[in-house]
Amino acid sequence: MCDWSELDRDLLVLVVKRINLIEDYLSFGTVCKSWHSVATKDNFNSDLPRVPWLMLAEEEDDDTCRKFFSLENGMILKKENNGYCGPDTSSPAISIHKAVLSANPSHTSDYILMIIEGDFSFFSVWRPGDLSWTRLPAYNGQISDVVYFNGKFYAVDHRGCIKVWDVAGSKLGESHTVVQLNPCIDDLYYILESLGSLFVVVQQFVGLWYDRDEIPLSLILGGDDEEGTISNTYRTKTFLVCKIDLDACKATPTKDLGDRALFLGPNASISVQASQFPGIKPNHIYFTDNCLSAYLRFEGGCGLDMGVFNLADESIQPHYDGVSLNRICPPIWVTPNPC
Repeated sequence: MCDWSELDRDLLVLVVKRINLIEDYLSFGTVCKSWHSVATKDNFNSDLPRVPWLMLAEEEDDDTCRKFFSLENGMILKKENNGYCGPDTSSPAISIHKAVLSANPSHTSDYILMIIEGDFSFFSVWRPGDLSWTRLPAYNGQISDVVYFNGKFYAVDHRGCIKVWDVAGSKLGESHTVVQLNPCIDDLYYILESLGSLFVVVQQFVGLWYDRDEIPLSLILGGDDEEGTISNTYRTKTFLVCKIDLDACKATPTKDLGDRALFLGPNASISVQASQFPGIKPNHIYFTDNCLSAYLRFEGGCGLDMGVFNLADESIQPHYDGVSLNRICPPIWVTPNPC
């Protein structure tokens, strides 16, 4: 019989670098000492595509660990909190809502970092060689999302206006409008790349009224009856997907993402090839609760508005059967990596 613990170390490294599921990677390291010795962070191939995990809300009675839900196998994994890292007091404090890193695959040092900060009305950009961040001119509307695509940064605001910045050139602050979508109050907008094309996704909501016995949430800032016993909540009604033609400056609605699945939330706009991952459905949108203005309005917090949207028939099914609520950070998508 073959003694698997005696396999050549170089062969084990080749094998472990082909594992894209973090769960399998961690299991690989538990087989024996020799396998554990190669299942290191350095050997983890972070360039392989992988599906985000759902990081569940922190539990009030247990702040020692965070739980992560894997859509691929339905497992819930725990990770211990290793302590709090305080802010860098050497620089002014800013509120960062999203960070986007551009990278040139042929030049590993050729990258640009852009962040959305403050009240969603500003970009800040850092380029190699810069001694400080450069804040771009104020945006007309609040920025909803940003993506790096074909050497430029594209952003969509809360009014459905798509703009582009060529931050690699000398005219850093200049931008122009690509296309204006038909805005609707309370819509949320996402922008992302998928299969070499640019897409904008619009999330539309509907408000519902529930009795407190059905949904155990109550308005902190007053109620709608004399005793404040009626709770106001919301849910996602539908998603609209538009493919952006940059040459024609045109947005074309589509209901066909092919073999792609989208993951959307307050910190994520990601496209993955569904057939590469078990349990992931093509032409579906996996979303988390992104109604930021509602987070502090409910005593129990938010996180109920999550699910999987079928772009073909517009149905919505749950992707996580449990309840995970928080007033600061409801469940969000995170890309798993070994520590």
